[in-house]
Amino acid sequence: MSTVFSNTRDNHAPRQAMPSQLGQWLNQRLKMDGRELLAAIPDCFIPAAFFDPQYRGILNKMGYGNEGEKRSQRRCALPQMETATIIDFMHALNRVLLPSGHLFLWLDKYELLNGVHQWRDGTTLAVVDLIGWDKQRMGMGYRTRRVTEYCLVLQKHPKRAKGVWQTHTIRDTWREKAAKTNHPHAKPIGLQTALIEAVTNAGDIVLDPAAGDFTVLEAANLAGRDFLGCDIVG
Repeated sequence: MSTVFSNTRDNHAPRQAMPSQLGQWLNQRLKMDGRELLAAIPDCFIPAAFFDPQYRGILNKMGYGNEGEKRSQRRCALPQMETATIIDFMHALNRVLLPSGHLFLWLDKYELLNGVHQWRDGTTLAVVDLIGWDKQRMGMGYRTRRVTEYCLVLQKHPKRAKGVWQTHTIRDTWREKAAKTNHPHAKPIGLQTALIEAVTNAGDIVLDPAAGDFTVLEAANLAGRDFLGCDIVG
């Protein structure tokens, strides 16, 4: 019988037929609005998703005057998400996740401390864990210098670990350099691979509707999973 420390994941909803369009989009670097992709996905279809919303909370708070002129041109060129847009994504992600499926939400310290309750109001997404990613690179900061980003682990109702989370070696502080890409917000492939392996089975689909540098695509392929994702920039 499985225990909370079981290495067997038994969280299976009845397998739905995959829409032919989604089959054509698997493991591709799609260029489109993520909300268009999410609208094409059936309800309760995806076991795991990542979301790295493009917001400017801490940057606007700190108000660096020369941003985009002498530095950070790539970051400033990225289309920014308004709060209403992030909420649209969160509701759509909640709809397409399997029951007890997981959403890995990337946050900086400012958004984490101020809370993201309004992002998930009206969803059945519950906070179940938090992972601090030590990027091993010094960032900005008036008081303390930022070296950490955060991955908030959310789970769709019903909330449970037994038979759902099958890896128990992931530390809640993860040290890894960001992937080497041209994207200003590259994420750690090793951590994302470990998270995918923890909550999905071989051959499952992992979703990222705001893929940015498409590191989740690489992580999914390393884990032997299929990837479905896009970015508005491509």
